[in-house]
Amino acid sequence: MADLQHLPYADTAAFGEPDEPPPAEAPTPAAFDLERARVLLAAQLVVDGHNTLGQQLDHTHWQDLLYGSATLDTDLPRIQAGGVGAQFWSLHTAADTAPDVVSATLDRIDAVTTLIASVPEVLRLVTDADQMAEARDCGRIASILGPVAGAALADSLGTLRAYHAPGVRSVTVAGAHWTATGLTAFGESALREMNRLGVLVDLSGATEETMDRVLSIAAAPVILSRSAAHALTDHPDNVTDAVLRRLRANRGVCMVSFAPDQVRHADQPASLWDVADHVEHVRALAGPESVGLAGSYGTASDAPHTIGLEDASCYPNLIAELLHRDWTETDIAALTWGNAARVMREAQSPPTAG
Repeated sequence: MADLQHLPYADTAAFGEPDEPPPAEAPTPAAFDLERARVLLAAQLVVDGHNTLGQQLDHTHWQDLLYGSATLDTDLPRIQAGGVGAQFWSLHTAADTAPDVVSATLDRIDAVTTLIASVPEVLRLVTDADQMAEARDCGRIASILGPVAGAALADSLGTLRAYHAPGVRSVTVAGAHWTATGLTAFGESALREMNRLGVLVDLSGATEETMDRVLSIAAAPVILSRSAAHALTDHPDNVTDAVLRRLRANRGVCMVSFAPDQVRHADQPASLWDVADHVEHVRALAGPESVGLAGSYGTASDAPHTIGLEDASCYPNLIAELLHRDWTETDIAALTWGNAARVMREAQSPPTAG
């Protein structure tokens, strides 16, 4: 984990030149904010919108994940150390565009649920907001299955219902042929069935035309499970300001990705300050009730990572930076847990669509 006591905040001049250490008797603002962040996260944990660890289960034993993996940027000890209390487990597969996508997705669901069952002292499968809170209060990481790929529905509402039965609660609509330009008739039927079942509609990576159509007819809040602000970083998985403004009315949540290629500024290495900028941009456009976090962990430890957010234990670093930017504890609580939990709750009983 990066040590925020050595990261250069803008006001370090208050202690002299940047290379001059602060007085020994007084903590730096970074150290103070980091301690506050840890206290806040101990009481109000993080809902992480996107973890791809499920893609590693074919060649990673659950015991390595339980006791620590040197080859990955995430494992259960680091998830706990980062203050994560609820985790969305991505069920995307390499076969998302192949004919055997349904069987591959069912295998991925089986692998993730087997992992969860293997470590009941750490993980608990949940399907709604009440179960999320119960798992957190029992010291377990609430584990939410999803998203699955929209292509994995294979143009079948029956397949959607079959995924829902073991606990899938999120579907990414991007990449499905029925969302290439808006929504086809099947796409609209699938959206309404997701709303009926309480399955979250994930708009990350979808076209703006598709996002607009979904937001026009959705009866429940949507999520963007791993998006940042397109206005700050031009990336296909990022979301435009126009959609962020519409997200406010939908009461959905954009869970800001930590992936370096989604948050870097120009050609500079991505840092936690970039992520904080994206979080603040999303909050400014969509509102404080519509922003969350998505670590996007689950890759090799030597893959490119955002500086200061190199692994799943690093959430306190970002929270410390936001506290340094004068975020209130109320807004931090909404960012980390409250907004995502509310969307889960409202998805279970959406109002009648207009």
